[in-house]
Amino acid sequence: MLLLAAVAYLVMAGLILAGVPRHWGGLGLANRITLWRGTLIALLAGTLADPGLLAQYAVPLAALALLALVLDGVDGAVARRTSTQSEFGARFDMELDAFLILVLCLALLSLGKAGPWVLAIGAMRYAFVIAGLKLSWLTAALPESRRRKAVCVWQVAALMIALLPVAGTTATTWLAGSALVGLAGSFIIDIRWLYRHASTR
Repeated sequence: MLLLAAVAYLVMAGLILAGVPRHWGGLGLANRITLWRGTLIALLAGTLADPGLLAQYAVPLAALALLALVLDGVDGAVARRTSTQSEFGARFDMELDAFLILVLCLALLSLGKAGPWVLAIGAMRYAFVIAGLKLSWLTAALPESRRRKAVCVWQVAALMIALLPVAGTTATTWLAGSALVGLAGSFIIDIRWLYRHASTR
């Protein structure tokens, strides 16, 4: 568990060091909060190495996911209050969200509470990134969207609730299924927007 968590954290730290602008002189408070959130997510990722541990401590692990979700709102608020919003910070935050969702999907699969289809939720962001390597118009900047943020929050909340022992297979299917449908719909809206604006350039 600790080894996998350490590997996840080291990979994350390496990506940060490679991506943070050198002229900043540091991450800043908002990005440090995001990094603390990343530590929680790395711990959650570490539990994937031991499904028995994951099942035994499902409630405290769901609480860790909840704390990570709360911090997701805190770092953005701090960045706005301190006027330290940046492209790096937004990307850092977004990629951590994607990784948290993937970890929660893997946890549900590991516990046998959902079939392999649940991985589509966690893999969709990465499939979009890979598609952008071939279709450059997919890499254009998207406008701010409350709908996109709401879908992200619901994904984490639904998967987190599904992780709890009280959520049976049927409840998990409905929760994860709603997250998948919402995410797919959100991606379709964004892809259509990107395609239309690419056509007008």
